[in-house]
Amino acid sequence: MPKLSDTMSEGTLVAWKKKKGDQVSAGEVLAEIETDKATMEWESPEDGTLADIYVQEGGKVNGGDKIAFIRGEGEEAPTQEASAQKKGKEPDSAGEKKNKPQAETEKPAPAQAEQEEIAPPQKRAEGAVSAALDEEKQQKPEPIGREHEQPRVKASPVARRIASELGVDLFSVKGTGPEGRVTETDVRAAAKSQPVAAGVSPAGKQPARLPLQAGESARIQLSGMRKIIAQRLVESLGPVPHFYLTIEINAGPLMEAREELKSAGEGADAAKITVNDFVLKAAVMAAVKVPRVNASFDKESIVQYADVDLGVAVAIEDGLLTPVIRDAQDKSLREISALAKDLAHRARNKRMKPEEFQGGTFTISNLGGMGIDSFSAVINPPQGFILAVGKITKVPVIDDCDQLVVGHRMSITMSCDHRVIDGALGAEYLKELRHLLENPALLMV
Repeated sequence: MPKLSDTMSEGTLVAWKKKKGDQVSAGEVLAEIETDKATMEWESPEDGTLADIYVQEGGKVNGGDKIAFIRGEGEEAPTQEASAQKKGKEPDSAGEKKNKPQAETEKPAPAQAEQEEIAPPQKRAEGAVSAALDEEKQQKPEPIGREHEQPRVKASPVARRIASELGVDLFSVKGTGPEGRVTETDVRAAAKSQPVAAGVSPAGKQPARLPLQAGESARIQLSGMRKIIAQRLVESLGPVPHFYLTIEINAGPLMEAREELKSAGEGADAAKITVNDFVLKAAVMAAVKVPRVNASFDKESIVQYADVDLGVAVAIEDGLLTPVIRDAQDKSLREISALAKDLAHRARNKRMKPEEFQGGTFTISNLGGMGIDSFSAVINPPQGFILAVGKITKVPVIDDCDQLVVGHRMSITMSCDHRVIDGALGAEYLKELRHLLENPALLMV
């Protein structure tokens, strides 16, 4: 099991893209693995034959544990004894490890017999239950797997990805492409015609529910992502000395700029520049103007970064991800807008690469679209600060002529690590941020 992120301790084998006996090439997608942050395609590390699979789909495995054997040219297959020992550690669908039972007519090998003698009673009981289940299976005809019923479904890579996201069985989809190839359109049409059962996610997964105690309505097991979020928040709010600075932005010019872009015939919805895009660009430019905030605390030193790697907080079903826009200081407003939308889309569909959500020099969290007026965010260590952006509201204000008029205001709160950023430095940054947001033409040059 490869380590696909810096916080990954175990992974779930979501799907095998190859079956036992298939030829594989280095770089070819071998399986889909779910980490604590995303579901990612895992590529074969070498050429060869997928000689054995030790972990079935749905199994949870610790990082570094064996999940398959790829036999190279001229390489000997594992001995029967070694293979039995490996299979004895194979996780079942619930992610628990069990021992493969011996046939009744076989006698356990001396080493195995000795191991059984010293195993605790609980393990021996589990082995007995497993043996009983396997004996029951042997008495029943084994169902024919799909790989024996029909050949692998012809489908485009996009169609396979969409099918995985929407929980559509490709075997049930009639392809309309060349030679019956399943297309993305076919998959989306099939998804609409197949209603999802209540309480089941599109991928067909349900959160694990634990036994209830008196007075409880539900007890849901923590996902890997939620465990990491809990761990990171304790690491941040405990050791990191937070303090907060809040400013109010005159958002009238931003609203006017949005209207001008709209009236100029801006393209499709996906290409629209949003108010959040203006905020992202302004935050990056302000960090370039006040470079000392683009830093982190590292024990005996403060590390100041040459590039602005902007983290953008994205809410997903399981928690929160912060995909990173690399070298944001070199990107235009429209480039930042396009990257932010693409990263957010793939984050929500758990289709990100590890390098796309690791690192970052500071983060922006925007809850304005969810109706939040203002809030304070928790710093994502080791970053030096995080910006919390609220919604734009209409409020009565006094203009330059001392007249009471309707104005647009937006609250932004900066959470600072006091070991890196002092109050005066934070105020200098927010002053530059306000200037840019209240003069949005500066963000388009």
